[in-house]
Amino acid sequence: MQVYFDNAATTPLDPEVIQIMTETMQEHFGNPSSIHAHGRQAKTIVEKARKTVAGLLKASPSEIFFTSGGTEADNMAIVRSIMDLGITHAITSPLEHHAVLHTLEEMAQGDRIQLDFVRVDAQGQVDLEHLQTLLSKNPRTFVSLMHANNEISTLTDIHKVSEICQAFDAVFHSDTVQTMGHYVHDLSTLQIDFLTGAAHKFHGPKGVGFIYINGKNKIRPLLYGGAQERNMRGGTENVYGIVGLAKALELCYQHMDEHRIHIQGLKDYMRAALLENIPGITFNGNTGAEDSLYTVLNVSLPCTEIADMLLFSLDIAGISASGGSACSSGSQLGSHVLEALGADPDRPSVRFSFSKYNTTEEIDFVVNKLKEICESQG
Repeated sequence: MQVYFDNAATTPLDPEVIQIMTETMQEHFGNPSSIHAHGRQAKTIVEKARKTVAGLLKASPSEIFFTSGGTEADNMAIVRSIMDLGITHAITSPLEHHAVLHTLEEMAQGDRIQLDFVRVDAQGQVDLEHLQTLLSKNPRTFVSLMHANNEISTLTDIHKVSEICQAFDAVFHSDTVQTMGHYVHDLSTLQIDFLTGAAHKFHGPKGVGFIYINGKNKIRPLLYGGAQERNMRGGTENVYGIVGLAKALELCYQHMDEHRIHIQGLKDYMRAALLENIPGITFNGNTGAEDSLYTVLNVSLPCTEIADMLLFSLDIAGISASGGSACSSGSQLGSHVLEALGADPDRPSVRFSFSKYNTTEEIDFVVNKLKEICESQG
């Protein structure tokens, strides 16, 4: 049996997404920048996709810009804000994705900006009082806080963060890569400057994402070249990917409630089964339905003697999971998120992440295998 529980790393393409992308590849191969009929057809398709995404997020199409993915989108928000909006101070958390952390750390080199880290508790919850304290000392700050942590699932109330940022005239960016397509993002009510997403996290294709840039912010491109994306991103548009992104997001919004109920049920089922079958098991981050991302469950196991081999053992058993963020899977370093939380380095942690395609039968299979692995070390 082959089981895929690494949907926080990437999700399988929805068949309807594959279909519309294939049709686009076959019928609309023109360059959107060309003025002839083939180019105009491709341009029309890109703009239709932009309107779809903007409509779902309740934003203006002029505020949506397509990118190569979430990393580029995060980089664009951070670098251009600091370069173009008069930013000399930034605040983030130690739990952010490296697309945010490494970019801000790079910008902090040479005293370009002062970088502060807001405190988080043992579950990864941001200390909003500390955020206010930091902002009171440095108004007009760039604040970057993700909506949901990709490793431990803890949610941040970005509406509350937005209110705090508004009070101090701060520029607010949120990496919503893990929650896009899983939660409603209503940008007519959420006052935010930058928001980012990546298609492959919600059953769309890899290599395409987007950034929402609030119309009040005037920034320059991150990538220079042609006049694509209304002079905001040089490079020929990934027409097939953009079409796939829009279709995937549209499907997510159409079926969001039913998928949430199904996936939350899987998470709750697995948590209960693990507690029943593996003594000493604990969980990293928040696990409650109200304060955690329902697609992710981070498990801390007591079988310490096999810590280095646990993911390998699961893989041999036909189970795909992650020890943390897939974006750093090639690194020999441990999870910076779990380290920041003070997690026991001797206990192996596994991130299981679910999608609409997973089943309780798959969970039973995983729990039994984990039980066997841990009991073999008993």
